Amino acid sequence: MDTARLLRTSTTVLAVAGLLLSGCSAGTGHSAAASTPTGTVAASDTTSASRAAAPLAPLPTAVPDALKPYYAQKLVWHDCGSAGFQCTTMKAPLDYDHPVAAEDLALSVTRKKATGPGQRIGSLLVNPGGPGGSAVDYAQIAAARYPAPVRARYDIVGMDPRGVARSEPVVCLTDQQMDAFTQVDNDPHNQSEINAISAANQRFADGCEQHSAKLLSHVSTIEAARDMDILRALLGDAKLNYLGKSYGTMLGATYAGLFPSRVGRLVLDGAMDPSLSALDESRTQAEGFETAFQAFAKDCVRHTGCPLGQTTDAAGRYIVRFLSNLDAHPLPTGQSRQLGESLGTSGLIEAMYAKQLWPVLRVALSAANRGDGGPLLTLSDQYYERSTDGSYSNLMYANAAVNCLDLPPATRSAADVQAVLPAFRKASPHLGPDFAWMSLSCASWPVKATGRPMRIEAKGAAPIVVVGTTRDPATPYEWARSLAGQLSSGRLLTYQGDGHTAYASGSDCVDTAVNRYLLEGSVPPSGKTCA
Repeated sequence: MDTARLLRTSTTVLAVAGLLLSGCSAGTGHSAAASTPTGTVAASDTTSASRAAAPLAPLPTAVPDALKPYYAQKLVWHDCGSAGFQCTTMKAPLDYDHPVAAEDLALSVTRKKATGPGQRIGSLLVNPGGPGGSAVDYAQIAAARYPAPVRARYDIVGMDPRGVARSEPVVCLTDQQMDAFTQVDNDPHNQSEINAISAANQRFADGCEQHSAKLLSHVSTIEAARDMDILRALLGDAKLNYLGKSYGTMLGATYAGLFPSRVGRLVLDGAMDPSLSALDESRTQAEGFETAFQAFAKDCVRHTGCPLGQTTDAAGRYIVRFLSNLDAHPLPTGQSRQLGESLGTSGLIEAMYAKQLWPVLRVALSAANRGDGGPLLTLSDQYYERSTDGSYSNLMYANAAVNCLDLPPATRSAADVQAVLPAFRKASPHLGPDFAWMSLSCASWPVKATGRPMRIEAKGAAPIVVVGTTRDPATPYEWARSLAGQLSSGRLLTYQGDGHTAYASGSDCVDTAVNRYLLEGSVPPSGKTCA
């Protein structure tokens, strides 16, 4: 069973991409795309949603007296991890409306100072998305793999958001319970399987409440963005310079909406659309993954021995039959876990995040055709951040906690899901039902959502660069268009290609445009497109 709305550039994918920066990697497909890409929600739909959503109001520019101690704290840095990295812990209030020192959260921060040559510009806070991705882990990779001119003039900084990884992590299930959760069939064919989904969601929610009740009401994106402002001040920066990917764009855009006068140079790569409901997010994301699957299939059939067949139509029929067969006859994997339909689907979805994983998926599907589900299980484990020792990161726990607090549930009952199934099937003939049933994941959540769809304008903010990839599976291109249109100072940079997010993933054109902005403040020209 997948967790709905997982929006992140995983450290696994980035680590692979970093080895391929000079070649074709994540988001670097060079086939031409139409000016209005297929497989995304119509522009009129997102425009209507944006206009209907209320704008996010900025906070007062003056720091409230109750919060001044947080802005005045002293960070104590120590050497950690790889050579040149420093780590520290920052305190933030659990509840910004009622800060109590005894309830303060300890948030983990890492940095690598600018390497030179050239004059240091300041700190560049980075986030890989999720919600639930570790920014500390991501920063340590970014500090080695981002273009050298940026690393030379910025301190690369990562802070695990509240509830994530090293920052008071949300905990929900044991590793064994998580194994069981991931194997629940997300494409039910009878009432018994529908009941199993509802029961699994309830057990997940109950576990989160049991182990992390204090946190569940205070892991919203707005609170995490306010934490970022405290860190900005403690780093000595008058304005925030930030590069967020995937859900990290929601963090960055929210920061800009709350603190427009403190916006420095913000890059939002693989943008989310904050004006969409959870249901619209799920449906349009299903479209995005369908577009990515079609691109993978088109690429696969060009290779001799493609396990999907020789045409894209054959590939579509193959994947439906393959997943159905896994449901009826799970494959051995060389482990105690078998590869059933749910884990097979997760492995497929993981490979859609990055074009350089397509050859890995071809090999995994070929192995499955020979009766070996092990390679596809490995892809699924990467999706869930399950280690070889059977332990899980808290990615999926934080993901659910933030998503379920930020937006009201997409669906609240099995009847709701069945009502929207036709729209999901239309959006994604191959993966739509899975995404429809995933939309039920917040129905059992023990904490009522505090957020709503919102339009982020950030009036008065400095120019903000929004990067959109035309065949991005997880954050469809139309989301980037919508966010850039909402932001009063937004500028859209389009990458015509495949994969999830584009910067530092192999496109010299994208990297050059973003580098000029980060280093010189030069905004890409209107309509700038990289192919």
